[in-house]
Amino acid sequence: MIYGIGTDICDVRRIARTFERQGERFARKVLSDAEFVTWQARSARWPKRGISYLATRFSAKEAFSKAIGMGMRMPMTWRSCEITNLPSGKPTIVLHGALKEWFEAQGLTAHVTVTDETDYAASFVVVERA
Repeated sequence: MIYGIGTDICDVRRIARTFERQGERFARKVLSDAEFVTWQARSARWPKRGISYLATRFSAKEAFSKAIGMGMRMPMTWRSCEITNLPSGKPTIVLHGALKEWFEAQGLTAHVTVTDETDYAASFVVVERA
């Protein structure tokens, strides 16, 4: 049974401007430790790719927060929700801490997809109850 659906579209240029103002502090606020390592590697090779990565993660976390019906309030935090990829490339959500405990106690599972183009990153999340 579907518990919630969330979608988000993010202007990559807005993320770039925020990053210009706040620098690495913004990336550390939004990204988990594992995502931060990936972001650093992508940014080092091609800075625009790093900004796109940051925008897709931002968008996916926003979509997830909408799908669970919480927005960005506890236990939902930027860093407790991690968007990673399976070996096949499929994006997946990994939760940590109190958010993980709450999510599992509700018997929920999540499905996520992300995409980006030059100016926009978009995400769609479906949360199901088993």
